[in-house]
Amino acid sequence: MAMSLEDLVRGAAAEARRLAAAFPAAGRKDDLPWAVIAAFDADVRGHVERDRRIEDERDRVLIASVTLAETPAEAEAEEWDRARRHLVRAVDYLEETVLRFGIVNRLAAKRGHGAAGDPVSALRRG
Repeated sequence: MAMSLEDLVRGAAAEARRLAAAFPAAGRKDDLPWAVIAAFDADVRGHVERDRRIEDERDRVLIASVTLAETPAEAEAEEWDRARRHLVRAVDYLEETVLRFGIVNRLAAKRGHGAAGDPVSALRRG
């Protein structure tokens, strides 16, 4: 059986948090923003109905990723921690927004990720 879209959302968010925690040791700064949203774009974005709230939160993740990536190598640990926390919060908000407002689209339904028109989150189903 295919994974639910809710599980894919949670997995994409976990991957983004892992990348934030591992940076800068885990990659180049130019690659970080795209790496952080890669799982979300691949597994989630094309499987939910378009919603401006979700797109806005995705943009916030990209901006926070750039902020972390552009933190100078010689910066204090406190500055690194602040940028990392900001990115993790943005990922948390994106996850929450998709789970709260996301609607499964027809493509996701065809792939076995739920029924078209249903909310992404089982919490919303009652």
